[in-house]
Amino acid sequence: MKVIYTEKQRLHHVRFEFLNGEATPCFEKPERADMVLSALNNHGGFTMVEPNSYGDAPLRWVHNDDYVDFLASCWDQWVEAFGDVHDASPYCFAPARHLRNRIPKDIEGRLGYYSFDMTAAITAGSWKAIVAATECALTGVDLIKQGEHAAFALCRPPGHHAASDLMGGYCYANNAAIAAESFIRQGAKRVAVLDIDYHHGNGTQSIFYHRNDVLFASIHGDPDYDYPHYLGFADEEGEGEGLGFNLNLPLPLHTTDWSVYEPVLAQALTRIADYKPEALVISLGMDTFADDPISYFKLMRNDYQNIGWMIGLLNITTLFVFEGGYAVDDLGHNTVAVLDGFNKALV
Repeated sequence: MKVIYTEKQRLHHVRFEFLNGEATPCFEKPERADMVLSALNNHGGFTMVEPNSYGDAPLRWVHNDDYVDFLASCWDQWVEAFGDVHDASPYCFAPARHLRNRIPKDIEGRLGYYSFDMTAAITAGSWKAIVAATECALTGVDLIKQGEHAAFALCRPPGHHAASDLMGGYCYANNAAIAAESFIRQGAKRVAVLDIDYHHGNGTQSIFYHRNDVLFASIHGDPDYDYPHYLGFADEEGEGEGLGFNLNLPLPLHTTDWSVYEPVLAQALTRIADYKPEALVISLGMDTFADDPISYFKLMRNDYQNIGWMIGLLNITTLFVFEGGYAVDDLGHNTVAVLDGFNKALV
């Protein structure tokens, strides 16, 4: 399997995030990709590929122009206003309730307008890393269109929380959504996105919620009790032409081990098989691991081999797009387990 990665993604390195009422070193850091790369190299059987260049035009397929322009210019405007000592981070927000839907001129105001939390700060290298991550996903699509059965886009920063004009949850551009849209623009009539990150892919859901050419299915922690809280409930099934093409499968936080997870994964895969997609995008979040520091599921390394095996049995051309996962010491091994299980299912 080919793995698409570029060191440009290391340029994004947020120093602090706000969690449980205090500033803490950011869990989403360059070392996450380092551990995955190390495990891939030690395992063998994977070929590393540099991404092609696409520019920022593909971001505009699924994100608003003003939002993309904001991401590209935010750091320079922040430095002009406040210097480069701290990351660019919002301090106030523009929720739909009670406030006007108006884009402020001040950079702090715009940060709050385009953010839904305080976990997605912007740094000097963020924009280049954001574009590089999308290019990893897009190169994966092109490799599959050229004949590869599967590919792994090792993207960071991740993307599945990013909506058309909102960043949050460490996410800025929605790599998986851009990949799905690329498949569609290259002729696919139906694409499925399966999100197995512990946290619901609210951004991906919102981007495709009114469409029937992209089926979105997500298995995640119950949003009544965990992030992102405001989307991810089972009664969200799509709207308009998209009605019936959004499947949320929330699970209890502290009791979800493989015995609970496996039948729900089988349910999601059956729905995908019935949809008969021409391509499958996996939002590969690895924060379902029992030792993840910010999540609560109880999956173990052997379970990831089984997840990959079950996905592989669908025998659909598949692009894996890296999302969350913060138990850094185990992250690479667990990621390789999924990909290895997938490959073994094809033999």
